[in-house]
Amino acid sequence: MSSSTASPRVAAALPAPYRDRLMGCARRVSFPDGARLFEEGGAADRFWVVRTGTVALDARVPGRPRAVVETVGTGELVGCSWLFAPYRWNLGAEATTPVRADEFDARRVRELMDADPAFGSALGHVVGRVLAHRLSSARIRLLDLYAPHGSGL
Repeated sequence: MSSSTASPRVAAALPAPYRDRLMGCARRVSFPDGARLFEEGGAADRFWVVRTGTVALDARVPGRPRAVVETVGTGELVGCSWLFAPYRWNLGAEATTPVRADEFDARRVRELMDADPAFGSALGHVVGRVLAHRLSSARIRLLDLYAPHGSGL
């Protein structure tokens, strides 16, 4: 489920020198349809920017199948928990199509952010915008799933 407002595209949201610095840390990876990228509660030691394909972000719901919070695609960030201690995933993620992505080592990127506060601020603002969008998407999705039909919520 994608909300009507697109999630910020990571590369487009960063000024060129910062985008180049971030992409200098990238490693190309691919995932087959159905592959789990990470599980809720696991160590958030990397993140991805999708090149092609789609990834569903999901939450565990006791006694039910995972609830898809949002589906992200080309240019979008997969994983935000890498930026905030204790560095544990707050959601899970699964490829819903074959995915090609740029993968980043979270520790290395945090080191770059610490070494250059302007870069750190720029990337932190991008991740913050992604988080705000994801929170809104999660709220809408939860209302879709659990609000009484016809309640106006």
